Amino acid sequence: MDKYIVGLYDDEEILLKAVKEIRKQGIRITESLTPFPVHGLDEAMGLKESKLHTVGFVAGLAGMLTALSFMTWVSVSSYPTIFGGKPYFSLPSFIPITFELTVLFSSVTMVVAFFVRSGLSMFKSPKIYDERITDYLFALTFEVKENTSKEELEKINKALTETGVVEIKEKDFDEDEY
Repeated sequence: MDKYIVGLYDDEEILLKAVKEIRKQGIRITESLTPFPVHGLDEAMGLKESKLHTVGFVAGLAGMLTALSFMTWVSVSSYPTIFGGKPYFSLPSFIPITFELTVLFSSVTMVVAFFVRSGLSMFKSPKIYDERITDYLFALTFEVKENTSKEELEKINKALTETGVVEIKEKDFDEDEY
């Protein structure tokens, strides 16, 4: 069973200040949930820049090499045929397919990498901390483990109260709730 403390805020500016203050106190925030993107929240949460563009570049390079090597193997070694007097290896005629495979490999890999990295999957239902988070409230979640002490829980609740939280909830997730 997963257990979380959820602090709900009603203003994005208060949320930003709360994130900075809570992180300053050394409390680990598990997740922040907002109904719309909040400018500066990534920096306040201390999140690193995404490596998704690097994954796309490497996958695109793999697509390009796959296309070039396959067309070279087919036209030079496997089935050498002279078309219109061109040599077996004719790079300009390979460019359209090479471009298409580069884009295909890059885009499909980036979509898969995004879903894996963000934890979104067809086989996993999202945890719903509070229905109001999709409308107008902002939430900070803190994971509570079995070995989390009472002092740590009180420290989290105190930090939430001091930073202008509207509501504090404790949420348990059983396996059949997913």
